[in-house]
Amino acid sequence: IVQGPGYVGILYEMVHEVRVIPLDGAPHVGPAIRQYMGDGRGRWEGGTLVVETTNVREEAAYRGASADTLRIIERFTPVAPDKLDWAVTIEDPRTWTEPWTFAMTLSRRSDIERPYEYACHEGNYGLIYMLTVARAEEDAAK
Repeated sequence: IVQGPGYVGILYEMVHEVRVIPLDGAPHVGPAIRQYMGDGRGRWEGGTLVVETTNVREEAAYRGASADTLRIIERFTPVAPDKLDWAVTIEDPRTWTEPWTFAMTLSRRSDIERPYEYACHEGNYGLIYMLTVARAEEDAAK
């Protein structure tokens, strides 16, 4: 997570996705513009960064939510030099009877939790397991 003049950027290790979130109070883009990670708009409430996201693409809407009515509110609050409380509230009246929240503390532990490249790294057994299952299915078909 980095902040520059008027923006916050969040880089995700998974597929190297980046969210660039304006902090200028501008409204969300029109509903015809849909993005996989939605259209995030941020603001500061004291020391907490609040990011409201709408306009998520239908195929990326969380847990089958309606992309037309889904609203995601994230709160990032620093609680220590190496810790950040992160809370996500999901609102979608077409999918759930009331908003619900998930929260956790994120820790920066660069001494032991080094990120791996998503594309390929030692210890990534996904491809091995997929090929093992495919070969077993081929053997069973014989």
